[in-house]
Amino acid sequence: VQLQASGGGLVQPGGSLRPSCAASGSRFSINTMAWHRQAPGKQRELVAAVTNGGSTNYADSVKGRFTISRDNAKNTVNLQMNSLKPEDTAVYYCNAKAGPLHYWGKGTQVTVSS
Repeated sequence: VQLQASGGGLVQPGGSLRPSCAASGSRFSINTMAWHRQAPGKQRELVAAVTNGGSTNYADSVKGRFTISRDNAKNTVNLQMNSLKPEDTAVYYCNAKAGPLHYWGKGTQVTVSS
């Protein structure tokens, strides 16, 4: 499975970004798609996830600000990020679970700075 992410960038505090990720080449149905992030010097953490049934879960730090959405027919997942804070600065990675395996995209940089 190949995961292609786009939509990161530089934004001021309080701004918005909407990274997207497209999955292709899966032999199995893709179950969960998710976004993780890793800030410098920190461990990678789950930001948000959505199942193919539409169930979602979010890290406490982004609840009420981020919204994950998915198009099952196109195998794409989006992350609408509003009210961004400097502490949201990180490399954001797309993840997909297909059958028994997890796949990762290369990551897209999100920088929140004035």
